[in-house]
Amino acid sequence: MIDMLLENLKDYKIILASESPRRQFLLKELGLNFELVVNPRFDETYPKKLVKDQIPVYLAEHKANAVFGKVKNKTLVIAADTIVWCGNKVLNKPADHKEAVKILTILSGKKHQVITGVCIKSSEKRISFYSSTDVFFKDLTEKEIIYYVNNYKPYDKAGAYGIQEWIGYIGIKKINGSYFNVVGLPVQKLYSELINF
Repeated sequence: MIDMLLENLKDYKIILASESPRRQFLLKELGLNFELVVNPRFDETYPKKLVKDQIPVYLAEHKANAVFGKVKNKTLVIAADTIVWCGNKVLNKPADHKEAVKILTILSGKKHQVITGVCIKSSEKRISFYSSTDVFFKDLTEKEIIYYVNNYKPYDKAGAYGIQEWIGYIGIKKINGSYFNVVGLPVQKLYSELINF
């Protein structure tokens, strides 16, 4: 039982500071009981001097802080943020169909990095870390890109795609690193950090 393995957390109420259904699913599959999901409303801008892994860690910490101010003691907040990094810049969630097609066209035939920052916060301590996965796309045709965007509408996903969807099945040649990190939460690393929290 996961509860026995995470005996150190038995006195905490756990909150996942995310509305992402993928993160909720992965946390449940990890066997962790979290009592509620809070949508952390906060400004998602970040200092321009930050690059790569610094960005999602910064955003995860701010999500955790936004939620933590509203909770009581003996609460543990888990917050995460994922970015896609390609060509030395962030490819955010697309605003519309046109932008989704543009982002996937940029990713076509290239390697990019999916980086998830995670913050675990209680009243006693805070741990922040990140996980990075290299993802390699084949050359996608315009028809494949448009079909995916039309049918899957990936507007809530960084980089305009979900690896667990059709585009991942037909388009991704290989990955180096955690698959679940690309889905949205590096569960193996999170579990290791929770064991030692």
